[in-house]
Amino acid sequence: MSFYSLRIVALLTVLITVAFSPHTQAAVNMPELMNRSGMQRMLSQRIAKAYFYGGSDVSVREMKLQLDMAIDRFKKNHAVLKANVEDTETKDLLSFVEDNFSEYSELVNKPYNQENAIRVLELSDTLLKACHSVVLNLEDQSGDHIDHIINVSGKQRMLSQRVSKFYIAYQAGFRDEATVQKLNNSVEEFESGLKKLMSEGRNNKEINALLVKSKKEWERISPYFLKVRKGGLSLMVLTATDEITKLADRVTSLYVEKIAAK
Repeated sequence: MSFYSLRIVALLTVLITVAFSPHTQAAVNMPELMNRSGMQRMLSQRIAKAYFYGGSDVSVREMKLQLDMAIDRFKKNHAVLKANVEDTETKDLLSFVEDNFSEYSELVNKPYNQENAIRVLELSDTLLKACHSVVLNLEDQSGDHIDHIINVSGKQRMLSQRVSKFYIAYQAGFRDEATVQKLNNSVEEFESGLKKLMSEGRNNKEINALLVKSKKEWERISPYFLKVRKGGLSLMVLTATDEITKLADRVTSLYVEKIAAK
């Protein structure tokens, strides 16, 4: 098997295994709702990233698969949140999310061009902010904020995809300083979150092992984020950030299990 084929197989494995941990039945507790709402942040960035990678002719078939899977997962999570959220403010936020997602999901299935790409970037950020507001509302409702660690861990999934999104967007022609600054800000946020998670007192052996693995993978790839202007490493960034997202998703699921069991 050629080196290229091996890379494709590895990428497909990552795409398939990152089906993400929430169960198929409706969520019935706050930690799981926090997890699903946090995952929506990540999916908002993953969809745009897949759109830009496909439009840049990098792993086109795999990115179409990832795009479709992300859209499907977003819809399923949204349905669970709508069925379980009771307060008016969060319901209104979910309605805003739904309206934005409708335009967003339609747009990313259109042919890639510069005009559409500009709007995809805008909508991905708008949707992210709305989804984050849902997370914060649910966190407030949890009372003693014991679910905050789920928020932090879940945000790592989003940040790894957001970094990848801005990296490929820069390569696709969005070579302004704002793009570079947003990428750098996401890198800093991820590293700050990783430090917080690694010092979390509730970590067990499995969580610590996953965080160490994530840290090693991040340290291997992160120097290239800061060299975004040089380009040429789009596939490496893609596979590494997807692996980091998968690790962060598993860590988040373990926190959900620990908190829900109390």
